[in-house]
Amino acid sequence: MSDYKSILSASCPMPKLDFEIITMGHGSGGLLTHKLLDAGVFDVLSNEYLDKQHDGAVFDVTPGKMAFTTDSYVVSPIFFPGGNIGELAINGTVNDLCMCGAKAAFISLSFIIEEGLRVSDFWEILLHIKQAADHAGVKIVTGDTKVVERGKGDKIFINTSGVGKVHPEAAISVDRIKTGDKVIISNDIARHGIAIMSVREGLEFESDIESDTCHFNHIVEQLLEGFGNGIHFLRDATRGGLSTILNEVSQSLSKGIAIHQKDITVDESVAGACELLGLDPLYVANEGVFVAFVEASIADQVVQKLKSWENGLHAAVIGEVADQHPGQVVLHSQIGGRRVVNMLVGEQLPRIC
Repeated sequence: MSDYKSILSASCPMPKLDFEIITMGHGSGGLLTHKLLDAGVFDVLSNEYLDKQHDGAVFDVTPGKMAFTTDSYVVSPIFFPGGNIGELAINGTVNDLCMCGAKAAFISLSFIIEEGLRVSDFWEILLHIKQAADHAGVKIVTGDTKVVERGKGDKIFINTSGVGKVHPEAAISVDRIKTGDKVIISNDIARHGIAIMSVREGLEFESDIESDTCHFNHIVEQLLEGFGNGIHFLRDATRGGLSTILNEVSQSLSKGIAIHQKDITVDESVAGACELLGLDPLYVANEGVFVAFVEASIADQVVQKLKSWENGLHAAVIGEVADQHPGQVVLHSQIGGRRVVNMLVGEQLPRIC
């Protein structure tokens, strides 16, 4: 990824402009808007759809089910260890489609920029957007740019929508989860939330903690190709963390979920930061981790497939669905105890996506 970023930066140097910051005029739709977009946005994100510079995109779709999603990104700070708001926006939109059993294909991209944002920061965000889109294999086909007055935004907000074709073998629905299904986590947890918190609060730890932001476009396709409707449900563990996702499922089904602490990996530095801050990693946000509910008979194979993925080294079966304690998630601790893991109350970490 870093090598790709270097190549991209070299091939797409920031253009020489007669302005260094974004002004209200850049959102007017007039000359300054065109200068901003023509100075590199269209060139960096160029494809056969965006090049038409129309208000929308027209494309062919093959027969079958399509998935559609939309999201807005207001993360603060806009640059954080391991990524920035641009990369996050693309990955997050791709992943929402993946959790529907779809492969993301086309994305719309809209900026709401606060007057005063440095053009160099906007360019850095743009390059990360290009990098993330290329790695996920998606095309940005339309978009919009608006500018708000200084003090009425927070540097930059990004809105996206995405569409993708649902895999023919996908049957992703919470209603398909049944007693005995295994619960799988795709990687270690809590890195994104702690990375954001470290920058916001000016905290320093013994080792750098980077966001886990990444896309699932290829790995979910491979899982569906290999295991089809044996995969009952998928959900990314973003806001509210792992505990919130499990509680939502448990309450929706009126079934119990048992999880095992020994099987849930938390990076040593992340665990130390959580202990210092008084946070439970189960409630801390992720941006590159998803939960899968699968047939018990294929669980080990699914984990092995995830472990072959660069972002799934710590994938594991962490629990199972049970008839006992309906509507509750129960954690079996490493020392042999048990406790109920409730849903997150309030907002533990601000502005993580």
